[in-house]
Amino acid sequence: MTGPAARGGAAYWDEQASTYDRTTAFLEPRLFAPARSWIADRVSGRTLEVAVGTGANLPYYAHRVTDLTLTDVSPAMLRAATARAASLQVPVRTLLADASDLDVPDDSFDTVVCTLSMCCVPDELAVLRELARVLRPGGRLLMADHVESSARLGRAVQRVLDLVTPARAGEHHRRRPVLLLEAAGLTLVESAASRWRLVERIHATAA
Repeated sequence: MTGPAARGGAAYWDEQASTYDRTTAFLEPRLFAPARSWIADRVSGRTLEVAVGTGANLPYYAHRVTDLTLTDVSPAMLRAATARAASLQVPVRTLLADASDLDVPDDSFDTVVCTLSMCCVPDELAVLRELARVLRPGGRLLMADHVESSARLGRAVQRVLDLVTPARAGEHHRRRPVLLLEAAGLTLVESAASRWRLVERIHATAA
């Protein structure tokens, strides 16, 4: 982990780890599960999941890969994800790391998965560049996040949420990582979104 922002984020998510799945239970089947399934259909080869959280993606794709590494800035979240992988009888490697500073060599992975996390990182372009770095040429970056809505009412609600969400959460409700792919050295292959673009899915490749 690097810098005070990363340490502060780790502390916040450590506190949330034990209740996160309950907190998101209402949204999970309505918004998040379809995105997780979409991503799982595209995972292949040696895979890294960045900012894995409690490991909610794992039931969707973990049995499809034989080499899986999980990272998170929060020790408590990483423990939760490791426990979920064990319950699925899926072997994993774990790495405690900030998403913008992964201690792995260049061109290490065929697939990188990152969901519902870019909204919380201090510098989304730095993270995208780091994910591009660890992908092999032609490797797949698979992402899903809540982003700026396509609906005027949705954007108004998001502006309010940006004002009232605790600063420690580092949450941003109106980002769109897809707009930064080119600057990060990534090429968009396909994208999809939920109704009103509340959650956007991205499949991009590394140069």
